[in-house]
Parts: sequence; structure tokens; C-alpha cells
Amino acid sequence: MNEQEVAMLQAENARLRAENRALQEQVAALHGQVQALQDQVAVATARVSELEQGKVHRRGIGKSASRRRDEPPKPRRQRSPEQNAGRLLDPPTAFEQHQYERCPDCDYPLRGGSVWWRRQVVDLPPPPPPVVTEHTFVRRWCPVCRKWCVPPLPAGQTLGQGRLGVGIASLVATLRISLRLPIEQIQLYLATLHGLHLSTGGIVDLLRRVAAASAPAVAALQAEVQASPIVHADETGWRENGQHGYIWLLTTPGPAPVCYLARDRSRSHQVLDQLLGDRFHGVLVSDFYAAYNSYTGKHQRCWAHLLRDLHDLKAQHPAQASVGAWARAVRRLYTCAQGFVHATDPPSSAQRQQYYDRLVAVSHRLGLRYAQAKGHPCKALAKRLLRHEAELFQFVLVPGLSADNNLAERRLRPLAVTRKISGGTRSPEGSTTRMALTSLFATWQARGCNPFTACLAFLISLLSQA
Repeated sequence: MNEQEVAMLQAENARLRAENRALQEQVAALHGQVQALQDQVAVATARVSELEQGKVHRRGIGKSASRRRDEPPKPRRQRSPEQNAGRLLDPPTAFEQHQYERCPDCDYPLRGGSVWWRRQVVDLPPPPPPVVTEHTFVRRWCPVCRKWCVPPLPAGQTLGQGRLGVGIASLVATLRISLRLPIEQIQLYLATLHGLHLSTGGIVDLLRRVAAASAPAVAALQAEVQASPIVHADETGWRENGQHGYIWLLTTPGPAPVCYLARDRSRSHQVLDQLLGDRFHGVLVSDFYAAYNSYTGKHQRCWAHLLRDLHDLKAQHPAQASVGAWARAVRRLYTCAQGFVHATDPPSSAQRQQYYDRLVAVSHRLGLRYAQAKGHPCKALAKRLLRHEAELFQFVLVPGLSADNNLAERRLRPLAVTRKISGGTRSPEGSTTRMALTSLFATWQARGCNPFTACLAFLISLLSQA
């Protein structure tokens, strides 16, 4: 071995020794870091053990950040079933499958595969333009009968001699009655979405044709109301050509509800007697308006109105303890009656009659307390209790009868909103059209039907029978 090789080996040895020292220093540093991490883990483990045993309570600003062990936990409010589930997917009506035919990175051809994820996109197709169908009728000569044979117009196409089909008629009626759109907004909707331009007179005439064709169906609704065992009645103001009048609503509860509306200039009991007729012998639910006093059958007065008056009475006389005590006693009667009706075990007819007699007796005593007290704040409501004592607790006797008239008020509210928008109608014919169409659409909506499809099916069925 020569001197040059020895020098190279010594240099390599020195380099390896230097690398060894550097690695030893790194190992020592890492050992120190490991020891520090082990100390931190020990501290964290002790902390977790203390928290699990409840020895330490973290405190926030103002209130305790965690509940003490000696405090009973608050019951968790249960979610309603409709809020305790994920959003349901709609049944798909179209499918698109997305996949790579070749790898986007290396361009290798791909085969097979499995579904990795899905996503639904809900959208609407472009609104279709109107379909203009030209019907051509060819006449042909019959040599046997010696006459010309011309086929008639197919049934279910149009209302009368107009050129607008039942689809447009149903859409216009739905926009006008259910969505409460003004005529100009209906024109804008048809022109913007469907490219259909109709004049104001054309829309008004189309609504009139629909109402005229549905007159027998509206009369049938009134007959159904008169044959119902329970009828809710209410009324509200409605102007006609600037002259004040009233809309009367008769509606029924149950799985197949009915709504019948009529407009009259009067608010007297003659209108109610005419609408109910001689066929109705059920229970009438109404407020305390005097026009309903003419009905001689079973009557249930609205407790919502009475409770609202009791609340106003207490608010107007907060310093008089007797007023508050009397109002609470009347309210307690209603609460007890509702608790009896909605008990877990349905009461029998005899139990209902017995409890009804007790309620009427207590109500009679409460009415006598201040009915003759001149100048007392409770006098008016006490006299009301005596006047209608037999009409306050009919819901205890009749199963399924409501104690309030909210059903009629809710179904009359859309017309009240329409009145605020338009101010009423301009002619008797317009009022008749509005009442007829509202009776139909309110009935369909109360039954949970789609108003457009229900109107379309109704007109097609009506024209096919003609």
C-alpha cells in the first residue's frame, strides 16, 4: 500500500467520524424531545383523569361552562319526526351518467367501474309556447241519406265559442283566484313565460265563461253544505262598484270539506236563512254577531272571540281584582271543557251530557254574578254568558265539533287579502264570477288538491258531458 492510498483512507476515516458525531448529536436531541413529549402526555393523562372524576369544574365568564355533577341534567327536547331525518330525494325523471373513458393523467383506457357518488339537480324545463291547433272539418256527401256529413268539434276543447282552450282557462283561473294576481300581472306572466298575449277583456270574459260553466257545481256545493252535520259561518265586507256589501262564507270540516261563498248587500239574518235553507238541521258554528241568532237549531259560539274579549277586559281594568278573578274563572271553564273533550279515554254520551250540564250551571252562576251590576266592567260579558249559555259548550256534547270558528276565518282570509289588493269588484256579474270561482278553488284547496289540475279535470269532465 503506497502513501497515496493511506492518505485517502485517513481522509475517509475522518469524514466518517465527523458524520458519526453529527448523528450522535441528532440522536441526543431527539431523545430530549421524546422525553419532553412523554412528560406532556403524563400531565394530560392526569388532567383527563381529574376531569372524569369531577374534581375540576371549568368556569366561563358569568355562567358555569360545564354542569356540576350534583345538578340534575335538563331533559333534552325531542325533535319532531319531520326534523329528525334527512331531506328525502325526489324520484328522478331523467338520468345522466358521468365517467372517464380514458385516464385524464396518463390517457390509459378505462373499463368497468362502480358508482362512487350521486347528486340530484332539480330544474324546470323552458316554459312551452301555446299550441295553436287548427281544426279543419271536411264535409262529405252521403248518397244514401242524400245529405252532407260534417263532424262536430271534439268535446272538451273550449268553453262556448271562444278560441282559448281549457288549459289556458284553468291556468288563468288559478292565477286569478289561488294566486290572487291582478289582470295586468296575469298578462305579464302569460306573455313572459309562454309568449301568449291576451287582452284585459279576453281574460275577464274567460273567467266569466268558467264561472258560468261551473254554476251547477257551485249549486251542488251549497247543497252539500246544507246536508252537512256541522257548518262554520262567517262574513266580511266586500265593495261592489264602490258600494259596500258583504261576503258570506259557509264551510264544513271533515275529510271532504266544502266552501260556499255568496255576496249580498245586506248583513241581516235573512241572508243567512236563505243560504242555509230549510234542509240544514246540524250544528252552526259562528261568532256572537246577532244575525246568527235567527238559527233555531244547535249552535256553537266561538270561544276565540270570547277569550279575546276577556283578555281585553283584564287589560282595560288591571287595578280591579274582581275583574281579573271573574275573567280567569270563565277561562277556567273553557280549559276544563277542553281537557274533558281531549282526554285519553273518549267519554261516553252520558258522561258528555253530565259534564255539559255542570259547565252550563257554573257558567250560569258566573253570568248572574255581574249581569245586574250596574256600571261594572264585567256586566256586558256576564249578560253574554247568560244569553248564550246553551251555545258555549256544544263542543262537549258533539264529538268532532270545534270550540272556535277559526276554520271559517282562515278560509275567508284569502278573500280579505284580495279585498285589500283590489278593493272589491266593479259589477254584479264580476261579484258572481268571483264568488263562484272562489267557492270551487277554496273547496279544492281545503281538500288538498292541486287547484290547476283540479280545475282542468273539472272543465274537461264538464265539457265531455255536454
